[in-house]
Formats: sequence, C-alpha cells, structure tokens
Amino acid sequence: MHKFKKALTLAVATGVLGAAVPALGQDVKLGILMDMTGPIESMAPGIVAGGELAIAHVNEQGGILDGQTLTHVLADTACDATTAGTAADRLVNSENVVAIVGSGCTGATIGAANTAAIPGNVVMISPASTAGALTTLDDNDLIFRTTPSDSFQGVKLADLLLSKGINEVAVTYVNNDYGAGLANDFTAQYEANGGSVLASLAHEEGKADYRAELGNLASSGAMDLVILAYASGSGQTILRQATESGEFTRFIGADGMVGDGIFNGIDPSSVEGMIITRAGTYEGEGASIYTQLATDAGLVPDAVYSTQTYDAAFMLALAIEKNGSADREGVSAALREIASGPGEVILPGEWEKAKQLIADGADINYEGASGTHEFDEAGDVAGVIVEYTIENGEFVAVGPVE
Repeated sequence: MHKFKKALTLAVATGVLGAAVPALGQDVKLGILMDMTGPIESMAPGIVAGGELAIAHVNEQGGILDGQTLTHVLADTACDATTAGTAADRLVNSENVVAIVGSGCTGATIGAANTAAIPGNVVMISPASTAGALTTLDDNDLIFRTTPSDSFQGVKLADLLLSKGINEVAVTYVNNDYGAGLANDFTAQYEANGGSVLASLAHEEGKADYRAELGNLASSGAMDLVILAYASGSGQTILRQATESGEFTRFIGADGMVGDGIFNGIDPSSVEGMIITRAGTYEGEGASIYTQLATDAGLVPDAVYSTQTYDAAFMLALAIEKNGSADREGVSAALREIASGPGEVILPGEWEKAKQLIADGADINYEGASGTHEFDEAGDVAGVIVEYTIENGEFVAVGPVE
C-alpha cells in the first residue's frame, strides 16, 4: 500500500485559489497538456480527441454547474519537462484553468506538476504517463492517472514474452523516466522468471544514428530486440536502422511504440509480427458505449489512450460538478468520491443523469471507457494491458495479457 503523498503548506496550497473562480456565466476551463510535438506527436491528436469528446458531451447535456460552458485550452509540452512547466504555468496562472488533463510523457507531467499544478492547487489527471516516478511524486494528492504504471506493464510484457518461449532478449530504452523505469520493471520480472537479458543499453532521444548502439546489442547474440522508446522519436529510428541491418529476427515494444509514425521509411513486412503491449480498454459496458459514442462522432474508438483521456476529462467535469463550484479547492476529494463505489453507476456520456444525481445529493460511481478508476492512495489505477501485433502495416489487437 502506497503512503499518502505529503501535503504542501497551507499557504502554498491556497495562495492562488481566488484566481481560479470564474464569475457566474463565464466558462469553466480545463487545461489539456499534450505532447503535440516531439517523439509521441503521432499519438497526440487521437489522445486529445478523446478529451474533447467528453467536453462536448458535458455541454450537449446542459453544461457544467449552473449552465456554464465547459471549455478547454490546449498547450503543447513537446514531451519535455521544461516546456511542459512553461505551458502549465500559462494554464494555471494566466488561463486560470480549474484542472488539467495531461500530459502524455511522464517527464512532461512531472515538470508541469512541480512547476505549476502543485503550487497552484490544480488537479491533473494524466491519461498516458506510465513511469513509476509519478507514483512517488510529492503532490498533495493532486496528480492522478487513468493508465496503469510501468511497474504493471513491465511485468505483463515480461510474462507475455516468457509465455511465448522468448527466453533471451536485448533491450534498448530511451534514457528518461519512462524508458528507464519500464526497462527496470521488465528486466526484474523477466530474469526472476527464467529469462535472460543478454544486453541492456540506454540511448539518448533525438539522435540521427543509433547503429553503434545496435551493433553493441547485436554482439550479445540476442536475436530478439526490445525497444522501449517512442514511435515518432528514437524508437522509430532504432527500429528502422535495425531492420536495415538485419541483425535481429524479431522486434518487441511497449506503449510508446504504438503510433503510425513508426512505419516511416520502414517496409512493413520487415516488422511483421512485432509484439507490442499497451494499456487497453477493458471489455465492459463502458467500453462498448464509448465505442459507439466515438464512432458516432467520427473518431477512431481504439486510438491509443483516447479512452483514458475521455475518462480523465469526464471525471474532472464530474468532480467540479460534485464540488459545486469552479474553485480548485476540493476537486481532489470530489474526484475520489465520484470515481469510487458505493454509488449509482455513471457510464460514458451520461452527464445529464450524473448532474441530476449530484443535485439530488446522491452518490455516483463513474465506470469509464477504459475501466473502473478506483484510485489507490498514490492516484494510480490497475487497468488492463493488451497485446498487439503488426499485420500488413497495421496494429492489430491480440487480446489482454493474462
């Protein structure tokens, strides 16, 4: 059981609250922090679209609080902690958002949280930040996520490979919180259960040439290469150069590698059968409803992290409604209330129903597009990890990793 994250001083926690309360009739603002440029930019549009759909559902069904409009301000983090900090500062202190959806990259989420969200008493829910560093962040119970942490994904990836008889691998990982954390969790589980990591090598993001690193990895004798990096960044470059070298027979990746940008300059047949894991949508009523809602809106319902983003935005709206005002104070506690039982179940799109129940003083329990969100003390959820493969240049879901 995680310890509760330590509280900040009351002076810091309350110092900017007044700026966050709009006058009656004004818009209620959410911030959306996302990596619109940088190494996961190919994923970003689908992620943002999930959050925008949730906001649309709120406004189509009576709006938030006393008929106010829920709006959002989009800011780019570039998957960079410093850039994210600057963007979050604008959202918190200039745009006066009540809460934030985002970011994607863990380093960006932590940078935004430490620079602006935590000092400003602003709740953030990341739909895609998976590194374990988020679990232990000293955040005054303000930072949550709707996707499972890498400590869960790394274990599931290791178990999946061993179940397929893949007992020897080489690993390369991007040298940041995401890559290092996932590599450590994967390696610990893999080796504890009989697998051998013949080589493990960190690499820096943004290089044009990784052939020297690939040569070192290949010299280990491993034929299977695990790439823990980003589909629009180093992961794509490494995969392309590895297919050109012909030194590996099979490629393996995790959620950061799920993006159409991965195929740039690569013959799809050279990565046919690649094994990939990512957080998936559970098979429940909320998932089915979201699929229909997204399809009706012209969106791709299984776009990577779109369901987690929908849930993050919808839950923040529910928390604000439960809190009874656009004041930042109280949103964290309200979020835990609307996301947990007991209470009448609210499914994706059921804003009008939820709004009435809250007005009547009834408890609600949101069951989302990506699953239940019983946040633990660190703001984490368990979630589901799904195996994907590449077939004919497309990502194809195989099923949940048991």
